[in-house]
Amino acid sequence: MVDKTRIRMVPSLTFPLLLKRPIMHTRAIIATDLDLICQHRERMFLEAGRAQDVLTLMAAPFRQWLAVRLTAGSYFGFVAEEDGCPVGAVGLMEIDWPPHPAHPMDSRRGYVLNVFVEPEYRGRGIARRLMKEAESAFLARGITYAILHATLAGRPIYEEDGWMPTTEMAKALSATGAN
Repeated sequence: MVDKTRIRMVPSLTFPLLLKRPIMHTRAIIATDLDLICQHRERMFLEAGRAQDVLTLMAAPFRQWLAVRLTAGSYFGFVAEEDGCPVGAVGLMEIDWPPHPAHPMDSRRGYVLNVFVEPEYRGRGIARRLMKEAESAFLARGITYAILHATLAGRPIYEEDGWMPTTEMAKALSATGAN
């Protein structure tokens, strides 16, 4: 049977012209995605303005951290692929958190991290599709509240899909207490 969504009639021709359209799908992250996730994370932080020297310093510890969690399944998520080639991904974690006014009956939160789409694939709804998969995965685990840290580029996408800014603040601490 011919997929009619892949047929186009050309006025000067009397027969349909079959066009091969790329096939986009998402799949679950697996342990062999370690290199892909590490590359995406570094590129994500570079695009957000982080210094390469800090990212180089972070690369090995992150890789070790991630390898353990990928194997254990505590880091999960999705990869978007076009014709079998990865074009984006999202990482997810279920984190222990005390009950909170935002989730008064649950001691867990979903955490979204490492959202990245290859630059030439942006603007096609891939990040939005990955985030929908993320939300479904959290709901399947009974998690009804999730958080993420948004880059300036990602913030509009998240806000359009109902994510709200929070009052979170951060501070780097030193052993001497001087900052």
